[in-house]
Amino acid sequence: MTSPVQATPEHQPGLLARLSAEALGSMFVVVAAVGVGIFSNPGGAPLPVALATGLAVTAAMLAFGYVSGGHFNPVITLGNLIAGRIRAVAALAYVAAQIIGSVVGAALIYFVVTTVPVLTDARAAFDVVAPGFGEHASAQTQMAGVLLVEVLGSALIVAVFLGATAGRRALPAMAPFAVGLAMAVLLQLGQVLGNLPFNPARATAQAFFSSPWAIEGLWLFWVAPLMGAALAGLAFRGFQGLSQATVAVTDDVQGGSDGVNDSFDANDEPVEDVQVNEAPEKSDEDASRRVPAAPVSDDARDFFDGKKGK
Repeated sequence: MTSPVQATPEHQPGLLARLSAEALGSMFVVVAAVGVGIFSNPGGAPLPVALATGLAVTAAMLAFGYVSGGHFNPVITLGNLIAGRIRAVAALAYVAAQIIGSVVGAALIYFVVTTVPVLTDARAAFDVVAPGFGEHASAQTQMAGVLLVEVLGSALIVAVFLGATAGRRALPAMAPFAVGLAMAVLLQLGQVLGNLPFNPARATAQAFFSSPWAIEGLWLFWVAPLMGAALAGLAFRGFQGLSQATVAVTDDVQGGSDGVNDSFDANDEPVEDVQVNEAPEKSDEDASRRVPAAPVSDDARDFFDGKKGK
């Protein structure tokens, strides 16, 4: 007779550990993006910056995603908040940690620039990678065009993140590559139009060490990407609701789950009939002690722990 397996709640990292992971990952992304951008030609050759940033995002998610969920970007955090996958207090703390980590990363690159003799003006060097529009954009892109691309790019990045980390068939090892590739592809366009980062924390960090015009136009690189993130989060939440409603209707019509589809759900564990049929009945007290309530999660980090959303 099969003995029942006792479920024990998994240890979840505390908020401080999660914020540290977000700050460290954000710092890594900014160091790669800003460093490569300054010592290359981001306007004329956007591939190095786009590729370095995408690879940094992938590496950071692989390294720290199991701790914090692997956001490293306020737009992803907002998308998760609207999609109902993180609580508001934690989301605000995440954004603060991302900004702090990004500023620290930019400060490190600023110090490196001051040690390079051929770069006599560190702020002018940061102007090369600072996001801008109009006369401050490499392609002279006007504000309306920059706003549209930032909204669209941020929405797509959030959609890829939410889609890659949701569902029973999602693979934790593949999500970082999906998000990193999406970031690299979109930055190919963003770098040419005006160093668009699709990341308000990174834009803030770069503006701190650039000329005053970067701070003056920073509002656009917060408003536009957050708009895109909100749209993607709302769309994902709506699609998720429609999907759940469709599954419920299908189960009611068929009188249960679809055996054909269930056979492809590798993450669904089979139910042991022997255990159910042969196990003696226990009191309610024993049952509650044997299977305690699962801990409540407030963000997407469970995905990287293998506890995928269903």
